[in-house]
Amino acid sequence: MAMAFKMATTGMWVTDECKNSFMEMKWKKVHRYIVFKIDEKSRLVTVDKVGGPGESYDDLAASLPTDDCRYAVFDFDFVTVDNCRKSKIFFIAWSPTASRIRAKMLYATSKDGLRRVLDGISYEVQATDPTEMGIDVIKDKAN
Repeated sequence: MAMAFKMATTGMWVTDECKNSFMEMKWKKVHRYIVFKIDEKSRLVTVDKVGGPGESYDDLAASLPTDDCRYAVFDFDFVTVDNCRKSKIFFIAWSPTASRIRAKMLYATSKDGLRRVLDGISYEVQATDPTEMGIDVIKDKAN
């Protein structure tokens, strides 16, 4: 039986798959990104899509729906000014303007619960359109 972590404030449950996929991304580097969605009927936060290590930030951005909310985590690799290779994990709260009000409210109230389960996030980005989560935004926060 799969375990789930209850988010007390919203009554949402985060599936084990979410946490396990995140740990694989964080420690084994087998995923570049993970997209999560909330199933309103079952009240579960589940994995919607996983991007392989060869996929890019553009692939993540292209995988987000234009009319529905999602959460995503992205493993951003970069080189610092002193030439050190680093990696930071970004949490992205995607809430496009065209999504339903109910979905926006559900995702907004459930976000902190999911973030608590995903240990090791460096930065958070909230976006309502692609320009608010462009790669330049990610690079600026990482440096």
